[in-house]
Amino acid sequence: MARNLPALTGGEGGLSRYLDEIRKFPMLQPQEEYMLAKRFREHDEPKAAERLVNSHLRLVAKIAMGYRGYGLPLGEVISEGNVGLMQAVKRFEPDKGFRLATYAMWWIKASIQEYILRTWSLVKMGTTANQKRLFFNLRRVKGKIQAFEDGDLRPDQVKHIATTLGVSETEVVSMNRRLGGDSSLNAPLRSSEGESSEWQDWLVDDADSQEAVLAEQEEFDVRREMLKKAMSVLNPRETRIFEARRLSESPITLEELSTEFGVSRERVRQIEVRAFEKVQKAVQESALQMAGAQASV
Repeated sequence: MARNLPALTGGEGGLSRYLDEIRKFPMLQPQEEYMLAKRFREHDEPKAAERLVNSHLRLVAKIAMGYRGYGLPLGEVISEGNVGLMQAVKRFEPDKGFRLATYAMWWIKASIQEYILRTWSLVKMGTTANQKRLFFNLRRVKGKIQAFEDGDLRPDQVKHIATTLGVSETEVVSMNRRLGGDSSLNAPLRSSEGESSEWQDWLVDDADSQEAVLAEQEEFDVRREMLKKAMSVLNPRETRIFEARRLSESPITLEELSTEFGVSRERVRQIEVRAFEKVQKAVQESALQMAGAQASV
């Protein structure tokens, strides 16, 4: 899967060339992405996986940019994110109904964070969920309460941080001392092109913004309503097979459905394909109607 990834060499020049190269890969349309994912999942087709990976390399780079504040080579961070992306592609189930990017971003972040925990000088202790949560969020929360002073936190600050992050006060004190022993929030980072910055300029907030969460939920609601409406074109047998094969958490086998309906497995497969095509057409028509209504507003 990783054989044909663009080369990511060291140095700013190599990184710039890599970013230019991955911009050349086109974004996939939802249906195209779905069919590629199905081909890889059902037939283990390398070319399908390669296209899925390449079309999401920009997503990895964007996420990796958010971790520049940890002082690690950005090229290495991107490479680790690419590993997470490939793991996501291997495990992606297109019939679940969501896009690969939504699923992959969590694998990408997890891979990058694990790399940082393995590599950063003081992070050998980041082994529990609470320690990891503190490591990646303590500076951000301290920034919000203006706790920029060196040394131990005040008791009220410790209590606030522990409550906010869902950890014990002892863990907050311990992690703050470990982090404080390595660098200050105001410690300078390496400059580039005549610009200088401090640690606090690159604090990472891994949480999605309220606007992004709301937009994603609204998009999900719209898709769900469109699918519900589109499925009204199916007859009861088509509905049963479509739901069992395409919408179920644990899809039923063709053999089980052939027994249920008293037809051959091939006939069940044909009904599934026909039902999918009917739903797809209905969804496309609904999307066009919605687009036309929005354009006339």
